[in-house]
Amino acid sequence: MDILKALLLGIVQGLTEFLPVSSSGHIELGKAILNMNIEDDLAFSLIVHLATVLSTILVFRKDIGFLFKELFKFEWNEHTRFISYILISMIPIAILGLCFEAQIAALFTGNLTLVGISLLVTGGLLLSTTLFKSNTGELTFGKAFLIGLAQAAAIIPGISRSGATISTALNLGISKEQAARFSFLMVLLPIIGASLLQIKEIMEAPSLSVDAGILGVGFLGAFASGVAACTLMLNIVKKGKISYFAYYCFVVGILAIIFA
Repeated sequence: MDILKALLLGIVQGLTEFLPVSSSGHIELGKAILNMNIEDDLAFSLIVHLATVLSTILVFRKDIGFLFKELFKFEWNEHTRFISYILISMIPIAILGLCFEAQIAALFTGNLTLVGISLLVTGGLLLSTTLFKSNTGELTFGKAFLIGLAQAAAIIPGISRSGATISTALNLGISKEQAARFSFLMVLLPIIGASLLQIKEIMEAPSLSVDAGILGVGFLGAFASGVAACTLMLNIVKKGKISYFAYYCFVVGILAIIFA
């Protein structure tokens, strides 16, 4: 991988992690277009995912700091209840990650037909948000678990994590602002957990050669584009225009199937 490809993949990761168009699907498309094979490049995958975590922390730094302060008050209130919703939402993805690691890895083999079909599903989910106009409800434990199931489904390349979780939240009647906030905060712990597992794999692979320049460029590309995309996405959801991305997913999904 050269510097330019690392930068492009980093930017793609940062943008598509937050925009509802599937980061994993676009990485698979990017690898095909750039004629790359980076399934075994654990270090690069780790660094761009950590970059998106840091971009989320930067954008939501006030929310995260406030929630931590409330957590250590050891009181049951609306803020600690919100934290418990995040923990409940992690259950499906944790079960998948721990019990079906090999099956998940098998999905990332450059299958553009799968990516294309999944992007069409993502488009359908985004478009479904136009059918439900009442978004005045609040989170509950049941709703948090359903949103967690949507996040687990986004393991499939082409299913957008943010698209699936925000669409599910909106279709459950949750307010737009809370849907976006919950979607972006609920992913932090799963990504950090997956990153720790990747660190373990890297440490167990002594023959792995890491180009610090390529990793640095990928990190900066993912971090900068992640901050921009996360901020933009918050405004898009508040304005109720998330469904616009459905048409992009339809076009790219159909193209991926045609050229698979």
